[in-house]
Amino acid sequence: MSLAIVNGLLTSIALETVILSRQMALNLAFKTAIGMSLISMVSMELAMNMVDVAVTGGAILTLWVVPLMLLAGFITPLPYNYWRLKALGKACH
Repeated sequence: MSLAIVNGLLTSIALETVILSRQMALNLAFKTAIGMSLISMVSMELAMNMVDVAVTGGAILTLWVVPLMLLAGFITPLPYNYWRLKALGKACH
């Protein structure tokens, strides 16, 4: 599970850095990508892995559990993202 969380974070940061580097300097794009979604991504990855373990009894990825994992991964960071957008006026993506 730790490997899944680390891979999810690295992939997200890399993708966001590439996208943002078209609009700003690379080092600033990297810092922005780290600040934008670190908490959101960690909570999403943890929720998805917890659903997998709770439903299958272990870290056993099956096709029928994927929709449940995706739903949990989508819903979990919503309160944080909403708060960040409304209270601070900062978008996470």
